[in-house]
Amino acid sequence: MSLWFRIPLWQRVVAALALGIVTGLVWGEGAASIKWIGDLFIRAIKMLVVPLIFFSLVAGVASIGDLRKLGAVGGRAMLLFLITGQLAAVLGLAMGTLVRPGIGVDASLAGSTDLPPATATSPTDTILKMVPENVVQAMATTDVLALIVFSLLLGIGILMAKQEGEPIARIFDSGAVVMQKVTMIVMELTPFGVFALMAWVAGTFGFEGLVPLAKLVALNYIGCAIIILVFYSVMIRFIARLPVIDFFRGMVDAMAVSYSTASSNATLPVTLRCTQRNLGVSSSVSSFVISLGATINMNGTAMYLCLATLFGAQIFGVDLSWADYAMIAFTSTLGAVGAAGIPGAGLIMMALVFGSVGVPLETIALVAGVDRIMDMIRTTTNITGDAAVAVTVASMTGELDRAEMISADDV
Repeated sequence: MSLWFRIPLWQRVVAALALGIVTGLVWGEGAASIKWIGDLFIRAIKMLVVPLIFFSLVAGVASIGDLRKLGAVGGRAMLLFLITGQLAAVLGLAMGTLVRPGIGVDASLAGSTDLPPATATSPTDTILKMVPENVVQAMATTDVLALIVFSLLLGIGILMAKQEGEPIARIFDSGAVVMQKVTMIVMELTPFGVFALMAWVAGTFGFEGLVPLAKLVALNYIGCAIIILVFYSVMIRFIARLPVIDFFRGMVDAMAVSYSTASSNATLPVTLRCTQRNLGVSSSVSSFVISLGATINMNGTAMYLCLATLFGAQIFGVDLSWADYAMIAFTSTLGAVGAAGIPGAGLIMMALVFGSVGVPLETIALVAGVDRIMDMIRTTTNITGDAAVAVTVASMTGELDRAEMISADDV
């Protein structure tokens, strides 16, 4: 047992991921019998989301100590989210236009599929959902965006109360520390959960299920790799002025969990832990930026929605103008913001984007079968972007402990 704990967690997670893929390919559909272990792991980390956001975000805002500083952090984070989101959307359009993944795909492959009802989300609806009518209900339903708004307001109220607010600020500080310890306990389950989930995915889909849509799947992975290795690396190296390799080494745990769970919300506790413990981001900045990013920063999803729209247009012969391209970029970004941080959320938001330029909704049925495979890398892209923005904002505002940033000797 002592040997197990002497191995760094990220190494155990990566080994479990690789072993899970091999097990699934060998075992086939029988690997579904151990999926419950992965489900148990997901439930355990989802259990942490609401209390962790609530305590960490309130404590983080209260610890900033200055409302002007809070505005500086929030403004920089939103600007970076917006820029990277638009770059991701343009990347999706460029790949879809140059490679044309829909050419040659038989439209008759679109069969019936069981999908949640796809409803378009208007900007007004998104704004209204930010303010919870009932805070307890928002917590019970894990409405992360509404919870973030309330937590921010509570933290600001503590700042405005000054000395009178210090007792409750100490309570939230203690609560945040306790939740971090609980997160560390749950994180020890990560190798087992990742192994079971990867075995199930590999055993269920195998290679055969990817053949008809191989080009789209490949482009999805290539696009996400470009966003992670180029967009985020440039941000880390030239804006935050930090070693890129050290950043990715510090994020290995969160990236592995996000890939296996395909859920930004489920990965949120791990992302918070990695940015604070491995990357040296202050709790105030990480709690604010990571929590906000898990809800609105969906670069992988924005890229994919643009790519999938062109994919459907090419299959069904829909001619698109430059104005349509601009509309796709806009609605894809909006749809990514409105997408929940759960597996399969991108499918629901496709109706918004497809409907804006007349692409048949039958395209959803075409991609639904392999969406899980693509969703995994998109989620990894999203949470890595959250961390990259958090590190960059922390560096710009003096909230980054560079001495704490993980080094090769630490792992």
